Parts: sequence; C-alpha cells; structure tokens
Amino acid sequence: MMEKPRISITYCTQCNWLLRSGWMAQELLHTFADDLGEVALIPGTGGIFEIKLNDDLIWERKRDGGFPGPKELKQKVRDAIDPERDLGHVDRGSRNEGLDT
Repeated sequence: MMEKPRISITYCTQCNWLLRSGWMAQELLHTFADDLGEVALIPGTGGIFEIKLNDDLIWERKRDGGFPGPKELKQKVRDAIDPERDLGHVDRGSRNEGLDT
C-alpha cells in the first residue's frame, strides 16, 4: 500500500502568519480528507511561507509573488496527487473570479 502524501506549511511566526497557514491547512484537509496522510504546520522566521507536497516545493511566497488563494493551492495539490480529479466549483470560473468569497 502506498503512503498518502504529506503537506507541510512553513510559516513565519514573526509575521503572524499562523492563522493564514491554519486556514490553508483546513482548506486542504476539507477538500482532500481521504487523500492526504498529513498536513503539518511548521513555525519559522524571516518572512518564510512555503508549502511542500512531500519534499517538492509547490508554493514559496517570495518566488511566487505572495500567498496562494485556496483555489490555486487546491488545484496545485490536485494536479500533483490526482490530475484527473474534478474539484467541482473550484475548477469552474465565475463572474467573481479572483474574489475571496
């Protein structure tokens, strides 16, 4: 049996990004509840905000120009663990595209 993927979110404690990190973790756990083995929150410093899937960096705040939205993050995780999966409304555009609703 294959091990389920692990997500790690390393966040800056000096920047108070714990709530943002927890929100991202919650979104991923809600969407991929049966597909993920773990979502870990890792405190760091120096403005760090990184999201890794196993050992692969899928988001880095400085490299990628800020923070991911939940839609973008879910699509990146889906593309890596189950590219054929339909994410429902997340995959369909709307007139509110880009708004955090």
